[in-house]
Amino acid sequence: MLNLSQPLIDLPESNPQLCQIIAQRIAASPQQRITFAEFMELALYHQQHGYYATNRDAEGIQRDFFTSPHLGADFGELLAVQFAQMWEQLDRPHPFTLVEMGAGQGLLVQDIVRYLHRHHFECFAALDYWIIEKSPALRDAQQQRLQALRQSWQNLHWRTWEDIPADSIVGCCFSNELIDAFPVHQITVQENQLQEIYVANLPVVAELITSNSPESLSEALLNSSPTFVEIIAELSTPNLADYFNLIDIQLLSERYPAQYRTEVNLAALDWISTVADRLQRGYLLTIDYGHPAQRYYSPTRSQGTLQCYSQHRHHNDPYVAIGRQDMTAHVDFTALERQGQRCGLETIGFTQQGLFLMALGLGDRLAALANPDPDATVSNLLKRREVLHALIDPTRLGNFGVLIQTRGLDNAAGQTLAGLNVPPLLR
Repeated sequence: MLNLSQPLIDLPESNPQLCQIIAQRIAASPQQRITFAEFMELALYHQQHGYYATNRDAEGIQRDFFTSPHLGADFGELLAVQFAQMWEQLDRPHPFTLVEMGAGQGLLVQDIVRYLHRHHFECFAALDYWIIEKSPALRDAQQQRLQALRQSWQNLHWRTWEDIPADSIVGCCFSNELIDAFPVHQITVQENQLQEIYVANLPVVAELITSNSPESLSEALLNSSPTFVEIIAELSTPNLADYFNLIDIQLLSERYPAQYRTEVNLAALDWISTVADRLQRGYLLTIDYGHPAQRYYSPTRSQGTLQCYSQHRHHNDPYVAIGRQDMTAHVDFTALERQGQRCGLETIGFTQQGLFLMALGLGDRLAALANPDPDATVSNLLKRREVLHALIDPTRLGNFGVLIQTRGLDNAAGQTLAGLNVPPLLR
């Protein structure tokens, strides 16, 4: 998510019901601890009390962060330009299926569909638009926002991965700022070993130290407010060590300082496998904030990338404002590429959002401001220019990564995508 300001001083109180749920999960675990990934999953995605359940509308989300679609229709319209070309490259299939994974407040849907209807009607006529949304609360909010579109157009549907047969999608699966909110494991280097960071409840830990009585342990849980602390122990799964083999990173080399700390997004690998399994022929387009592995796991990035967002500011303490703040970690694009290769996907391009949008025509939209509508006010022109520049600002949204992978296409069809053709002046 986009960082706009300085670290927070004042934070909202944690959601007390959610904290109790997390504490109960910890107490029920065999060693009275859970992985950070499980903690993050509950904090963000618990169906009643998680962050995305209680901040499901645009107003709630925009108090804490905004994404490219919040800036207006341009982002979605330029994506539509790329989707129309993908339809052509796929020999105009009918249906042409767009699968938006993690649609947030449902802002992109309207912008994409309306643009295709106005400017690429044949593509629109072939279009099926599916939304896959993990959060029930966000799904409800999307359906409410898009009610009028659903009534006038019958090709908008919500799906789960379980609904979709293997090897069935012809089209494009895409996401914008989805993977950075997947729960991550936290890893540290201790005494030349990879170890994992777990979350425990301090009152329960204290009781475990002083008593082995299950009754007193239950009493400690019931009679105290949760205070979450970190515990370092062995890896919860060998998949964490395998991850670093996949991306050719050796955290145990002498290049890395003692107590080096970082994240591993195993959920992203599972996600790639799922998408690849369902995609028969077409594209996977991933837009998110992140880096290739060598940069992500730089020895100088010794505290990882996890950030918490509230009221357009950020900090790095996930144990405050639990359920009241967003949490993200940067995306390792090398892992997405390598896992994609394992699953039969081919990478045809990786670029920055600013370059991607310029190649799709954002520069023309900027140039058009030099000959504005006679009725346009100076204030509106300045706002319009500001929005377009924000989408390509290299210090913010413009620096997001854009990864395009394909399946069932020859190289020529993939590599001629307009969004990957960098304008000459920007090379």
